[in-house]
Amino acid sequence: MSDPPEEETRLWEKLREARELTPELRDEIIRLFAERGRTALLAVEKGQVKKYLDFFVVVGRSDEYVVEEEFCTCRGQVFLGFCWHVIAAKIAGITKKFEEIDEWYLDTWKE
Repeated sequence: MSDPPEEETRLWEKLREARELTPELRDEIIRLFAERGRTALLAVEKGQVKKYLDFFVVVGRSDEYVVEEEFCTCRGQVFLGFCWHVIAAKIAGITKKFEEIDEWYLDTWKE
């Protein structure tokens, strides 16, 4: 996977420094990621990001998706290269706006 554009890298650095979603950072997320950014911000605001001991999990429209770094288990990942679930997990991870679950996600999978 290639490195993110410099503008995106700067956005994540600014968010790490601020540790919160300021109106300016919200606007920048939407400017950089358009609808994916809006959807990611809404997911964070609605508490749809969970942090298990092993993965971030984002509750999507029809399922829960495992996110690890730049990878997501959703179909959009295949077509877009990077989906709103990844953006939501990054925002939530940096701002600590996630539901913390003290168990391994892999232990919750049902066969």
